[in-house]
Amino acid sequence: MRYTAHINIMPLKELLDPQGKAVSSSLHNLGLTQVQDVRIGKHITLTLDAANKDDANTLVQDACKKLLANQVMEAFDFTLVEG
Repeated sequence: MRYTAHINIMPLKELLDPQGKAVSSSLHNLGLTQVQDVRIGKHITLTLDAANKDDANTLVQDACKKLLANQVMEAFDFTLVEG
């Protein structure tokens, strides 16, 4: 069965996000002062083949833990779509 994983990787809330701070400051400079907080992360989409949704879930978690996300500084979540 083929699955598509939509993975979101974000800096941990406890850590400073320099990119987010720079974007937030720039938005304020452009007059968009209503913006309170900006966090910059990554969105990754990958397609994989697995026997079932549980196997696909395990594969995506392994990919995130071993390569895609630095768990010391980042948190991840994902959704799986069949087809």
